[in-house]
Amino acid sequence: MIKLSFSILLVFSSIILNAQNLTDSITQKEKIAKTKKNNLNIDIKLSNLTLEIQDGFAKVIVKNGKKPYTYKWSNRNTDLKSNTSSSLAEGSEYQVTVTDSDNNSITKSFTVPAESADEKINAFFAPIVNIMSKIVLADIFAELNLYDPTIHDDNGNIIHFPNGDPRAMSIPFVVVWLVIGAIFFTVKMGFVNFRGFKHSIQLIKGKYDNPNDKGEVSHFQALATALSATVGLGNIAGVAIAITVGGPGATFWMVIAGLLGMSSKFTEVTLGVKYRNIDKEGVVSGGPMFYLEKGLKKRNLGVLGKVLAVIFAILVIGGSLGGGNMFQSNQAFAQLSSNIPLIKPYGAYFGIILAFLVGIVIIGGIKSIAKVTEKIVPFMAILYVGTALVIIIMNIHRTHEAFLLIFNGAFAPDAIKGGIIGVLIIGFQRASFSNEAGVGSASIAHSAVKTDEPISEGIVALLEPFIDTVVICTMTALVIIFTGFYEADMAAGLNGAELTSKAFESVFSWFPYLLTFAIFLFAFSTMISWSYYGLNGFKFLFGRFIKNKKTIANIYFAIFLIFIIIGSSSSLGAVLDFSDMAILSMAFPNILGLLILSGEVRKDMKSYFKRIKSGEIIKFK
Repeated sequence: MIKLSFSILLVFSSIILNAQNLTDSITQKEKIAKTKKNNLNIDIKLSNLTLEIQDGFAKVIVKNGKKPYTYKWSNRNTDLKSNTSSSLAEGSEYQVTVTDSDNNSITKSFTVPAESADEKINAFFAPIVNIMSKIVLADIFAELNLYDPTIHDDNGNIIHFPNGDPRAMSIPFVVVWLVIGAIFFTVKMGFVNFRGFKHSIQLIKGKYDNPNDKGEVSHFQALATALSATVGLGNIAGVAIAITVGGPGATFWMVIAGLLGMSSKFTEVTLGVKYRNIDKEGVVSGGPMFYLEKGLKKRNLGVLGKVLAVIFAILVIGGSLGGGNMFQSNQAFAQLSSNIPLIKPYGAYFGIILAFLVGIVIIGGIKSIAKVTEKIVPFMAILYVGTALVIIIMNIHRTHEAFLLIFNGAFAPDAIKGGIIGVLIIGFQRASFSNEAGVGSASIAHSAVKTDEPISEGIVALLEPFIDTVVICTMTALVIIFTGFYEADMAAGLNGAELTSKAFESVFSWFPYLLTFAIFLFAFSTMISWSYYGLNGFKFLFGRFIKNKKTIANIYFAIFLIFIIIGSSSSLGAVLDFSDMAILSMAFPNILGLLILSGEVRKDMKSYFKRIKSGEIIKFK
């Protein structure tokens, strides 16, 4: 009986174990089947649509997983629901993360191959620009958790990019550096930007011009040369960008930045004339390279001065070939070809013609450059400002409305604009890009002036930010506001110069053709001025190795003219960003030197005004 019971128990146990194993086997098979089903995998198909830059295309093909899927692209302009991403930079790495409805996800990196020369050049400069931007445009305040850069709407909700990333504002360190310098010099120099304004007009009229003073150009010619390098696309495109991003309120802060920048310009130009070199033939070399090296040496900071001077010289050469050259020829041809589409394939020929015209002027030196700019700058002002003035007069009854929009936008902006700090930074940043106050470039042109009084040229130079930013930028802003193109729906799809052109065109249908001509003049005048800036940096670096002045000038001019052709026949992309970074980076060594040397500028300024008041400095007209 016991044996029988034991046998039954064994059989029963065996049946239970077999059933359990069968159940486990079925469960395991189900798990495997489910795992296979949820084993999310993706393929990415890449295509390079044309030989132009930033038109790469990627499409995700999802395998397995449960629909619907979300697509998190590193390209911020691609929607979370889209399985395709366009306008990708060739040669740059991107990522996409696909998530299914069961929250399974997979991430893959990809790169659209760079094929054309333009794409390969852009791919080469892109990582360099990324590194430079992390330094030049670094937001140290956010890094130190001094403020929350995330942008919220009026209800406190975070605003996102199409790809789901939160939108954030930024306070670039270089802009803060320029603003700190401008405020410091304004206070240190006793608000010379206002006190010296009347006297600057007298100087331009030539009332204090001594024909026996050393130098190569007059006060007006030096001002025209420096203005020709700053008045240009920054006024046309920069203002439009500022208003698009920051609203009408950005205009107010651009004007404030312009007024403060007058003091920075005064300080750097004064030092540029004071520490310039004049050789036996009367040829002048000046600018930050010289006052950084010689001025800091006087303060027992010779090593620091040499380092800062060399850094500045390298950056000014980079800026002259990029922002002062390739960008100008590129934009001039782009505007011309937009009105005459048939010439689009012939950018190189346009570049050759432009290089020939520029070469005729710059080979003659600063005197030749000054003779051209003193004619072009007033003509540009009449052409562009005159048209803007007509539109403003036509809408004069709406002036109160426009200024109310500007004022309210400056102090009570929409949350999406980043609040008052966001709008302020946008305004200051665009003004800095436009007038270059504190960057040091203008002091190179002003160094060639005929004067034995460095302070007098500093006072002349403070007019530059006033004309460039306070007058011309404000007039551009008023035209955009009057015509309604500050509204998001009207500005949709328009950027920079295109938006400004549309604003003017809404009143005058023929304006795009006038703008094409104006941009050509702006580009031409900017190139001839920046060629002089770059030449001075080139001579400073290589003059000790190449003794023959004509040889060193011809080498630089040959390089400069070749870059004009490259600029007009290429899609520049990251190259332009690199050159912008180079120009902005000039502010770091320059402002540091100005802060150290500001005491002697203040001392010289007091002496100068004292002698003006006493009559020791006499009028000649």
